[in-house]
Amino acid sequence: MSKINELVESLTTPILDDMNLELVEVEFVKEGSSWFLRVFIDKESGVDIEECGLVSERLSEKLDELDPIQQNYFLEVSSPGAERPLKKEKDFHKAIGKLVYVKTYEPIDGLKEMEGVLTSYDGETLVLAMKIKTRKKNVTIPKEKVAKARLAVSFS
Repeated sequence: MSKINELVESLTTPILDDMNLELVEVEFVKEGSSWFLRVFIDKESGVDIEECGLVSERLSEKLDELDPIQQNYFLEVSSPGAERPLKKEKDFHKAIGKLVYVKTYEPIDGLKEMEGVLTSYDGETLVLAMKIKTRKKNVTIPKEKVAKARLAVSFS
């Protein structure tokens, strides 16, 4: 995690704690010629635009006070959406029984991208119940081999 992400996380956490919200992710990225500081927040029932706006105002004040970022950037505070990333231990535990997408660093059972129901997570391995054509298969994925994981949305 970059120093900017760590600093923004430390500035954001007290604001979110005060509002009973959760920090999902911070990203500081360059897209084209512009820099974006994105802060994704959530709560069990979902966040609304007013909550995002309030967090944005309060965080912006803190960032203006400290002025830790050299580049000009756009601050965006939003919900992670339906395809919320799974990063922290509790994210994986909360996703048990839900449809998830997992991308791995190297192939597992010949696949680097998988989608299925997360049936278990013990801190070290994930087990996905996948449907491959007409047969069902459980795939065990070591946590250290997960490059990216998120909730998935099914349109069927």
